[in-house]
Amino acid sequence: MQNNNIFMLMKHLAGAALAALALGGCASQAPAVVDHSSAPLHDYLIGPGDNVNIIVWRNPEVSMAVPVRPDGKITTPLVEDLQASGKTSTELARDIEKALAKFIQQPVVTVIVTGFVGTYGEQIRVIGQAARPQALPYRRDMSLMDVLIAVGGVTEFAAGNGASIIRKIDGKLQKMPVRLNDLIKEGDISANMAMRPGDVLVIPESFF
Repeated sequence: MQNNNIFMLMKHLAGAALAALALGGCASQAPAVVDHSSAPLHDYLIGPGDNVNIIVWRNPEVSMAVPVRPDGKITTPLVEDLQASGKTSTELARDIEKALAKFIQQPVVTVIVTGFVGTYGEQIRVIGQAARPQALPYRRDMSLMDVLIAVGGVTEFAAGNGASIIRKIDGKLQKMPVRLNDLIKEGDISANMAMRPGDVLVIPESFF
């Protein structure tokens, strides 16, 4: 009877050890990062290179279209070196109203943005083996497929299924694998995913 108990105990310990080894092997492989957060509600922020059409009601002499300079500022009649980059069109309109209030009684300003470059921190950057590597302005509901269309797809040397997206999640940069070949060549829509402001798509070269 005692021998049977010892045998059962040894069998139990061996099973536990095998389970621990299996769990340890799984833990040694870092799981792929998946961002399940919903798409952010996003108001467009003006960036260097954008054009802004400033309309001052009943004051056409100070209404004009101006570019946002590389330093993020604009200059208009009666308003010099006003910060525009990083603001919404409504925020910029209110700031212009405050600046014009020194010269015009109760100014009413409307700002219309054209060009749409956006701030650098919100641009989607595509590097590596894209047909046309570039930075793209983020647009609401933008997907990985939209980005690939904009850059003309990938080159013949691309390792599409080895690509990844670098994304800031909870203040930390995370690397998320993506399957570009499956999406482009196989039409696998499950390989598509939502993009986020500031994402970097890295497409490595294939080594034969």
